[in-house]
Amino acid sequence: MALTQRLEFRQSQSLVMTPQLMQAIKLLQLSNLDLSAFVEEELERNPLLERAADGPEPPVAGEPAMERPDYGDSDGSSSYGDDGDASDMAAGPGGEAGFDPGQEEWLNRDLGSRAEIEQTLDTRLDNVFSEEPAEAAARAAQDAPPSVYTEWGGGASSDDEYNLEAFVAAELTLADHLAEQLAVAFSAPAQRMIGQYLIDLVDDAGYLPADLGQAAERLGASQQAVDEVVAVLQKFDPPGVCARNLSECLAIQLRELDRYDPAMQALVEHLDLLAKRDIAALRKLCGVDDEDITDMIAEIRRLDPKPGLKFGTARTQTMVPDVYVRPGPDGGWHVELNSDTLPRVLVNQTYYAELSKTIRKDGDKSYFTDCLQNATWLVRALDQRARTILKVATEIVRQQDGFFTYGVAHLRPLNLKAVADAIQMHESTVSRVTANKYMATNRGSFELKYFFTASIASADGGEAHSAEAVRHHIKQLIDGEAPSAILSDDTIVERLRASGIDIARRTVAKYREAMRIPSSVQRRRDKQSMLGNALSAPASSSDRSRDTASV
Repeated sequence: MALTQRLEFRQSQSLVMTPQLMQAIKLLQLSNLDLSAFVEEELERNPLLERAADGPEPPVAGEPAMERPDYGDSDGSSSYGDDGDASDMAAGPGGEAGFDPGQEEWLNRDLGSRAEIEQTLDTRLDNVFSEEPAEAAARAAQDAPPSVYTEWGGGASSDDEYNLEAFVAAELTLADHLAEQLAVAFSAPAQRMIGQYLIDLVDDAGYLPADLGQAAERLGASQQAVDEVVAVLQKFDPPGVCARNLSECLAIQLRELDRYDPAMQALVEHLDLLAKRDIAALRKLCGVDDEDITDMIAEIRRLDPKPGLKFGTARTQTMVPDVYVRPGPDGGWHVELNSDTLPRVLVNQTYYAELSKTIRKDGDKSYFTDCLQNATWLVRALDQRARTILKVATEIVRQQDGFFTYGVAHLRPLNLKAVADAIQMHESTVSRVTANKYMATNRGSFELKYFFTASIASADGGEAHSAEAVRHHIKQLIDGEAPSAILSDDTIVERLRASGIDIARRTVAKYREAMRIPSSVQRRRDKQSMLGNALSAPASSSDRSRDTASV
């Protein structure tokens, strides 16, 4: 068979992932905080992209016409109109907003010579424009007494700028509190450096990492030197700070109270038995009787397991919902986007048109053309992202209307394919849209992925149940159990099947562990212990009253 060369025409379809398409896909799965950070980077990188001024909210539907803002304004910003376009500004002949033609006539007017000006003002120019040096004027202003009350305290000079929060003392953090004690405890610079490094490792609860071997390597110090500094840090206020585990934290506090005897030491070293409420094993290890072990456990409970939480911590970023769901006037549900999470950016078309007239180099033209394309695509991608989020959220509300009306028990099984088919999108798009997005409802704020739950078959062949609704049912059964009749997993399975839910015992155990509910044995111990404490408290109080009466 001879090898020959020939030309062939073939027609095929393929998906090409352009950079713009990849950027649009990336924007879909970003949270509102990540999206704001991304837009800020684009604003710094692209000279044709600018932030829109606060004003009437632009609607999501419809692509806004991008106009260059009027730089004659004092703030140099643009604003939206009701229809999403840049708001029309009253421009005079000079192109400036609100420009009075009479101002231009006054500016072009010839004021004449010095003598004519003095005759017009009816005074000498020396009297109007003082020749006093600037230094003397500044010194006179500095020596003058305050004219208003706020100048005495260095506060704002007007009521509009007055800020009451400027007079509030800053909250003392745990790191600052420990740093103040560090300056007094150590005099050697090397120990202060080690101490400051360790203080930076302390978490909000007041604990150090369990392994400090890397700290010695990074500081270039010996492990003994680090341990000596840790021993001093553990004597700082509050008691129990700079511990490496819970046992060490409790031991430090007990030493401060002079209660760390051998029996208490054995109890602190076996906190796992205390968590299991194995009182018999603890009594045997500590070598005490029932009364003493009860007093020791009560003393342990009075200690603070997280001493660092007494101080201020770094402010955490609260969750900001992307979608609001409110009851509608017709009995339905009104879904709207949170406009505060939507970045408002504009493409400066006018600026690009002016630059195109003056730019002569091909490299500069190519650069600004790319900037224009990227800016235009970003604005369109942001608009498409908002449309897609609203469309997916609306379909979720339609599918889960029973949840919004009656609660978790009426949550229906839902998957990505059902929503994707309803809105005619791909499942991957719906998955990206629901990632890191939150919905504020009348029943709280939920992540959009919360409404997608697996289905559990019905015992009587009816409609399937949502896995989240089954979890809620299991939690209700356990919360309502009596201390004398603790429900085992098998009993829960029987009651669920009686309710029409076909579920296996291992699935019940998995859901129970996911909700951090202990086993039936542990729950029986906990509830019996709580019941015993509740019964002993009135008895002890009656004994005290009886003793008082006898005296």
